[in-house]
Amino acid sequence: MVALTEDRNTKMQEAELIAQPVAANAVIYAGALVVLNAAGFAAPGVTALNLTYYGRAEEAVNNTGGTNGDKNVLIRRKKAFYFANLGADPVVQADVGKPCFIVDDQTVAKTSGTNTRSVAGTVIAVDANGVWIE
Repeated sequence: MVALTEDRNTKMQEAELIAQPVAANAVIYAGALVVLNAAGFAAPGVTALNLTYYGRAEEAVNNTGGTNGDKNVLIRRKKAFYFANLGADPVVQADVGKPCFIVDDQTVAKTSGTNTRSVAGTVIAVDANGVWIE
């Protein structure tokens, strides 16, 4: 490949609402925190390493009995989403601007749980009932 020497019509697509193939046997509920597993397939958030936070499910998808990619799920990205705060390891005001960690498909925590949790995103606000992350 050579660097451009003239204008290029570079393709683009919206990146706020994306369909991703769902992991085998995964059940994702609308509003769930969605991750991509190590193989790149969408799954509900769980306490595990090597997951990539991807966004919030816009719809429910049940791939029980299916293989990787048999179904797709719409995932909203590039927004802040409100999730529950783990009482045993709570995110606090001093954590704003810092990463928080995935506990399950609706809960985040302050720490990695001794290196057992994947990063959920950056904390943008905290209140008595939950955590806003992006």
